[in-house]
Amino acid sequence: MLAKNNRLAERNRGWFAGRDILALNVMSAPGAGKTTLLERTIRDMGEELAISVVEGDQATVNDAERIRATGCQVVQINTGTGCHLDAVMLAKGLQELNPPASSVVVIENVGNLVCPALFDLGEGARIVIASVTEGDDKPIKYPHMFRRAELMILNKIDLLPYIPFSIERCVAYAREVNPGIRVIKLSALSGAGLEEWYDWIRQRACAVVGHDDGRELR
Repeated sequence: MLAKNNRLAERNRGWFAGRDILALNVMSAPGAGKTTLLERTIRDMGEELAISVVEGDQATVNDAERIRATGCQVVQINTGTGCHLDAVMLAKGLQELNPPASSVVVIENVGNLVCPALFDLGEGARIVIASVTEGDDKPIKYPHMFRRAELMILNKIDLLPYIPFSIERCVAYAREVNPGIRVIKLSALSGAGLEEWYDWIRQRACAVVGHDDGRELR
């Protein structure tokens, strides 16, 4: 099953590359703040970058409606009893979404720190969001997720004064399983740290859409 998925993921990767699209696979446990961060990102960067979203959930269109309210193009994929998106689901979603060339596609995966880590979707980068409302040992409890991520976003830092959470311990655990992982600490609610996240997206988008050759990002 994984071998078949990986073959289809390579097709997706070629599809993105042929259109100069940066695809970001965003994963987390439920409630870590994926949708809130996407809403804020789209509103703040929407005039700078063409962003569209693939929403993955077991049921409802609630998150897609939240994203659509920002003015962003979005397609909802409901997995039913499934606990993750796979390459076939994404390919079908992309046909409906039809994102423009030289743009950014954010894939908000089903909230789960296990299954989504196993399935390559053809994305250009994997991002895992953890929050300070979870335990600071998440990276060593779910090592495969953090091992395969390029970036860890530590969200809800505005709550640190009220929660027994050690940023230092969480980051150390993340780098224990993935020494090269980058960490950005932010609050999607207060806005703290968001500019570092936006700069990361800009740098990745410029590399993918060929901005250095004179083309505009949008």
